[in-house]
Amino acid sequence: MRKLKNSELDRLSVDDFKSVTKTPIIIVLDNIRSLNNIGSVFRTSDAFLIEKIYLCGITATPPHKDIHKTALGSTETVDWEYAENTMDLIEKLKAENIKVCSVEQAENAMMLNNFTPKQQTTYALVFGNEVKGVAQNVVSASDVVLEIPQYGTKHSLNISVSCGIVVWDVFSKLNVKS
Repeated sequence: MRKLKNSELDRLSVDDFKSVTKTPIIIVLDNIRSLNNIGSVFRTSDAFLIEKIYLCGITATPPHKDIHKTALGSTETVDWEYAENTMDLIEKLKAENIKVCSVEQAENAMMLNNFTPKQQTTYALVFGNEVKGVAQNVVSASDVVLEIPQYGTKHSLNISVSCGIVVWDVFSKLNVKS
């Protein structure tokens, strides 16, 4: 096996990325502290053609050198918007018939491996603060709470890792590119 060169990766141009059909997933970042986590979420969102990212509350916005360091230019491809109040955004998304899924450990949460997304449905995946998680009022307002099964001693994943796991899972279940 031979590693591929960058020139062999069939990457989209920025213009092509902007015009291609997106995956029906929106990411909501609820008060994320780490600029590196924010940048990583942008990069994951670029990889899976995510429709949009909402940066809420204290979540920093581009341009910022520490976001750029991990985003590697994906802040220029992925659509994003700042929303001061996460709960106001959740209400707006629900009014647009978008299914809100908080990613959190909560009573009656659905394990990610048991979640079956529906075709022709847009999902907003909400990821929370590194210490406090998704705000309780947002969890309560969600259509579903998804939990990533964990079996070790920590039961805690970095937000950018959680985002990668959940986005890949939903993307693959939607069979977007098959």
